[in-house]
Amino acid sequence: METSPAAGVFDRAHRLTTAGLLMLVTFVAFESMAVATAMPTAVAELHGLAWYGWPFSAFLVASVIGMVVGGDVGDRSGPRAALLVGVGVFAAGLLLAGLAGDMALFVAARALQGIGGGSIAVSLYVVAGQAYEPALRPRLFGAISAAWVLPALIGPLVAGVVTAHASWRLVFLGLLPLIAVGLALVLPAVRRLAAPLTDTVPDPARRWWAVLAGLGIGALQYAGQRLDVLAIGIAGLGLVMLVAGLRALLPQDTVRARPGLPAVVAVRGLLAGAFFGMDALLPLAMTQLHGYGPAGAGFPLTAGALGWAAASQLQGRLPDVARVALLRTGFVLLAVGLAATAWIAVPGVGGWPAYLSWAVAGLGMGLGMPSVGVLLLDQSAEHRRGADSAAFQIADVTGSALTVGVVGILVAAATASLLTLSTAVLAAVVVLTALALLGAVLAPRAGAPAAAPAVARSATTLAAS
Repeated sequence: METSPAAGVFDRAHRLTTAGLLMLVTFVAFESMAVATAMPTAVAELHGLAWYGWPFSAFLVASVIGMVVGGDVGDRSGPRAALLVGVGVFAAGLLLAGLAGDMALFVAARALQGIGGGSIAVSLYVVAGQAYEPALRPRLFGAISAAWVLPALIGPLVAGVVTAHASWRLVFLGLLPLIAVGLALVLPAVRRLAAPLTDTVPDPARRWWAVLAGLGIGALQYAGQRLDVLAIGIAGLGLVMLVAGLRALLPQDTVRARPGLPAVVAVRGLLAGAFFGMDALLPLAMTQLHGYGPAGAGFPLTAGALGWAAASQLQGRLPDVARVALLRTGFVLLAVGLAATAWIAVPGVGGWPAYLSWAVAGLGMGLGMPSVGVLLLDQSAEHRRGADSAAFQIADVTGSALTVGVVGILVAAATASLLTLSTAVLAAVVVLTALALLGAVLAPRAGAPAAAPAVARSATTLAAS
């Protein structure tokens, strides 16, 4: 289908779909950004300080399950059903969290939010693949990336004000009517999108493999917070569970970044891992090395979000530029931003270089993330877009969780005086920059046509990758 010169993501044919999708993304993003601000108060009121990490881990583990569920529903019943499942479960999680009377219910609510959020994330790609022509997808993904910026800028502030002057419960309950509005906008627009014509039935065992992979991620994150002999055993068990689960959920040869879909999934994991590993470390480094307060320590993250949004909009205005070229440029900019961040660990320099370096890293993500999303839809067959989008999102979560775990180990080692925090920052910079450079090398494979066996084989194969 050709796109008319006047066509756009906000034209008459697409405006309701686009508005609904962007509203859903914005409010899911707001919840993601705001929950950390409200969490200390919520945990204290629910007398669950000893469980403090559980709501975060429950969300992360459950999101992997939600991605697989959303992908299977999208492939079997179409994007409308997948959105209904995702938004319904996410809203139920918000309601349960806002009404929770004890910590166990609150953790269960966070798990429901994870399942719903994971399903929504995958559903976005299913809708994008059916409702938008290829020429419009760069702009759509640019708009989706930009929809994360406002929550990143004001989410923690709004959540802090609401928590301090009203109740932490409103951080969750207040989103319910807004989520309903977003769903009401998008559902009529996607009603005409039929389910893919295929006789293939998603393998129900995929959900159990997703549980295993999610538990593996949780175990690795927990092990990264410890620095004792037990942590080695927990990390080993987590790694075994993660590898077993991923082999069933990701395309064959993802680890080798075979040209086509496996490379698309692999570079998504590298892109997310390289960026979010340092994103988690920066505020701590700014606070501990240079004495910045919360606002000053968080400003590099704001600069990164603004760079991400600006580059996302730019790539959307360049539909004729090859996505592979933009992806590779994004990886290069990310590597430059990561490497330049090492200056904050040099004595006497101060923390100001992070304001510039992380804006450059954000530019790289703004070029890379939308581009690799477009490449996913180019490489994925219509009847498998749900499963392939789930693999794509799982790679993102896995890459981020692994690098954040590595950063956690380095910080724990610094806390135990096994090395200085400056050394930990430099070590993280080296590892994460190497991942970004590897992504730049592998990027061309994401645009290469998939080999015939890769199209024919199921992404749920248990063969060795």
